[in-house]
Amino acid sequence: MAHTFGVDLRGIIDLLSHHLYSSPRVYARELLQNAVDAITARRALQPDAPGEVVVEPVDSGGDGTLRISDTGIGLTEREVHDLLSTLGRTSKRDDLGFARRGFLGQFGVGLLSAFLVADRIRLVSRSARGGPAVRWTADAAGNYEVEVDDSARAEVGTTIELVPSRDAEHWLERDVVRALVAEYGELLPVRVVVAGEVLTAEEPPWTADALAYGERVLGVRPFDAIPVEVPTVGLTGVAYVLPGGVHPGARQSHRVYLKRMLVGDAIEGLLPEWAYFVRCVVDSSALRPTASREALYQDETLLAVREELGRQVRDWLVRLDATDPERTAALLDAHHLGIKSLARVDDEMLRLVERWLPFETTDGAQSLRQFQRKHGAVAYVPDVDEFRQLAPVAHAQGMGLLNAGYAYDAEIMDRLVALDGPAAARRVAPTEVLAALGDPEPDVERALRDRLAQAKDVLERHDCEAVPRDFDPGSLPALLVTNVEGERRRDVEEVGEQADPLWAELLGSLAASGSGAARRLVLNCRNPLVRRLAGLTDPALVELTVESLYVHALLQARRPMRPKDTAALNRSFLELLDRAVGGHA
Repeated sequence: MAHTFGVDLRGIIDLLSHHLYSSPRVYARELLQNAVDAITARRALQPDAPGEVVVEPVDSGGDGTLRISDTGIGLTEREVHDLLSTLGRTSKRDDLGFARRGFLGQFGVGLLSAFLVADRIRLVSRSARGGPAVRWTADAAGNYEVEVDDSARAEVGTTIELVPSRDAEHWLERDVVRALVAEYGELLPVRVVVAGEVLTAEEPPWTADALAYGERVLGVRPFDAIPVEVPTVGLTGVAYVLPGGVHPGARQSHRVYLKRMLVGDAIEGLLPEWAYFVRCVVDSSALRPTASREALYQDETLLAVREELGRQVRDWLVRLDATDPERTAALLDAHHLGIKSLARVDDEMLRLVERWLPFETTDGAQSLRQFQRKHGAVAYVPDVDEFRQLAPVAHAQGMGLLNAGYAYDAEIMDRLVALDGPAAARRVAPTEVLAALGDPEPDVERALRDRLAQAKDVLERHDCEAVPRDFDPGSLPALLVTNVEGERRRDVEEVGEQADPLWAELLGSLAASGSGAARRLVLNCRNPLVRRLAGLTDPALVELTVESLYVHALLQARRPMRPKDTAALNRSFLELLDRAVGGHA
């Protein structure tokens, strides 16, 4: 035996108010949408039919009732039974179930949203297809009545009255209604009147003064306004470039209209992620909204629109670079992360970055082109702390280094190599800087190596070897350079100490294949402290000095400190302090 589903209307309303719709405020949009769709349907039968929606609070009775009237196609008695009293049923689908493109609503739940603010709905309608006027009354408990009342409405169209539910009266107040109708319906292609005031505009407001409209919508004067258009989906509008202060991880919040009805002002997914500094205001006739009409459906059409709008923003950037270099530099300074992100995959953006975006180098902030003119290939270090440690030494030796340790920098270097060949950019290892350093005087080197031999246990404790060199600046006593193979061996050994025997044996064989200490302490023989180290005769003081130099170099390199490094820092500091105080006791 077949059965039909029962529907708890109160449960459905709770579902709508807490899950489908974000706020009761959308009732205004849904009723406007129904009115506009009714007018669209009537004009398909009668092209010269009037198009007007009148919204007015009803003062008589004092119950806060709101009335919405339209000059749409209206409903017959049968349509009232079939469409208004059946959840999910809509007149805007054809017999095969496919949505008609001319209508805003497609899901058959629009009128139901009125129960978000109303306890009772009264509707009177006269159909353009003929027949008497029909009155339909429903309450939030799921009860409804239908009666024929030919005197209820003389003209073709529909009038809806909402009687507010308890604690929802404010949603139907004059000022609130006016604000909601203006927000959702100011661009509608029909005349919308609220309490005698016409709220609709003949043309989208951004067509007259795009920058002024952008400032009104965004709350800040845009850097620029880019006209955008995607004819295949009937999309027109403006992409606003923000002046600055936007984080790359910030949500993209676009203002989107569908057939000139506002979908929302926080719509995501309209632009590629790299365009985080752009906000759009657009109207489309073919993008698909979700059932709540508060977001866009993620389909192939939206993906194509996103790609096309991204291309138009990129083309604007290229034109700006060609016509206004100063504004281009200002834009890059404000939004360098987004531009760099695009440069990883777009050749024209890469050239833009190459010409204008400043990078940190040993010669100060420079563009890649400036750096290349002086040094040829872009020699870069992909770690910020490593660059800061090596930069003073490299600069003193006349070497040009670029800091590629920030977001997307190393990928941009790889992209340069892919386009221009291996000579365009190369990664510099710390050992390359070390190889450029001079040898110290033989006597100083010999004496220093004797002292280092005395501090062998200290150096081994930190998996470090020390080498004397002669380099500028003389104020820098030591430089800590990482040995990649040695560092890998040390990590394997540390993991092996905590692993099970079988895994430890495997890790031990890998560690045995590595060679050399994990770190190299490069002592600067031009530094007065290092020179005095070469003349020390007290073995304990030699060990203390070498360990202090190691800890100082580790701090200068901004490397993570292991427990034994922290212990060495405390020990060396306290022992030096004890010697200093003891020497003056």
